[in-house]
Amino acid sequence: MAAEELTEKQRAARARLRERTDELCRQATDHPCRPTTRDLVGEEGLDLGLDTEPVGPPWHYDMTPSEQEARQQKRERRAQAKEKVKEKALDKTPKKLKNPSGLQVRFRTGLVYTVLTVGCVLAGGLPMLAMLMVVAGICAGEFYYMLRQDAKLPNEMLGIVAAVLYLPGVYFFGATGALVVCLALLLALLVWYVFWLRSRIPDVCESFFGAAYTGLLLCGLVVIQKALPYPWGSVVVLLLFLSVWANDAFAYLVGSKFGKHKLAPRTSPKKSWEGFLAGIVGSIVFWVAIAFVPGVQLPVWLAVIFGAVCACAEVLGDLAESRIKRNSGFKDSGTIMPGHGGLLDRCDSVFLASATAAILLVGFGCIPWAL
Repeated sequence: MAAEELTEKQRAARARLRERTDELCRQATDHPCRPTTRDLVGEEGLDLGLDTEPVGPPWHYDMTPSEQEARQQKRERRAQAKEKVKEKALDKTPKKLKNPSGLQVRFRTGLVYTVLTVGCVLAGGLPMLAMLMVVAGICAGEFYYMLRQDAKLPNEMLGIVAAVLYLPGVYFFGATGALVVCLALLLALLVWYVFWLRSRIPDVCESFFGAAYTGLLLCGLVVIQKALPYPWGSVVVLLLFLSVWANDAFAYLVGSKFGKHKLAPRTSPKKSWEGFLAGIVGSIVFWVAIAFVPGVQLPVWLAVIFGAVCACAEVLGDLAESRIKRNSGFKDSGTIMPGHGGLLDRCDSVFLASATAAILLVGFGCIPWAL
């Protein structure tokens, strides 16, 4: 009976809220200048006649107590199903692999990620394209999830689909494919903005940015791979991945041992200038190796400059993702990679590095434009 009474109170409160909203809209129209919310509502705010605030966000106010209870039961069933899966996996795990240390988990996850990446890149063509599409889709999902938890309302469905489609668009149709995906995404977001009244302009911008950040930037690897005959295009892409990993490894090892001067204390407190310089050296080593790949017209002195520029882009990409996580209140972007966090945490440097490398190599005539 109490639940039915609360439901009736909520319905009455919603009716009063609609009436008060219509009245405020009329006042705002008749007002000589644009009024503020305080001018219209007053210091005391709106009295909706409720003893307690409705549970959940505004789009859940219409849920009855029985619907809320069903929603909670559904969440509990999902949690139980996940626990059962974990228990079955743990039962089948050999004893020597159970209860691993944090370093062991991190090493095993990194080994699987490295083997899959190297295998797909060296295979070239469609296997590499499929891997990049999966990476773009997962990273876009993690990006939009963090924004959702920060009370943003991006359209993750359109963003994830566009992030994935950027790569086959560039692979099969070149720059025209990327342009078509951009225009289609923009048109779809405008339609969504017009007909879904809860959306705002920042939501449209975040949806578009997420797709471009996680999908369009990765297309630089497709440009490089298609510019050279197999297997040399794949070799250059692999060396780019190695330069990113070397940058991270050198920066971590030197920074943790000798780092004293903070690089960006407010965004990423653990990064230091000493680690940053060591990371540049690690990136340059593999860029010099790129200069000796058949088909690449790249002098060694220019490879050193390109390596330093790409290393700066990698650090910028890492700091950008750290800023996104800090603004959203996240330590890791996800949990898909045990010991490492989310896939976005591992690929944040790759995004800007791939785009920067493609611009430098194509712009300076080191590789042909083959798309």
